[in-house]
Amino acid sequence: MKNVQPDDTIICRCEDISRAEIDAWIEKGITTIDEIKRLSRATMGPCQGRTCRQLIMQEIAAKTGQPVSEMKMPTFRQPLRGITLGAIADMQLDEEGQPREE
Repeated sequence: MKNVQPDDTIICRCEDISRAEIDAWIEKGITTIDEIKRLSRATMGPCQGRTCRQLIMQEIAAKTGQPVSEMKMPTFRQPLRGITLGAIADMQLDEEGQPREE
């Protein structure tokens, strides 16, 4: 199937990275999502790659012929829940200065 997306299509909205930029990395021989992540910051924005990770993997597959199912998933941080400054101020610490489990 031929890819019909224009080169200026934004793949990673958080880091404003276009398809052309991803393709340029792949053409330079950077063919894993972890390498592209480290060089371009793609997948490192607030969404942690929820949208762009799969799109980048599809670009790699289209350019290299490597099946997406055989690609190694990159590491990513789990989303954290928000905490108020009041909760931090009220936090009880143990003798070593670590948060005390309630």
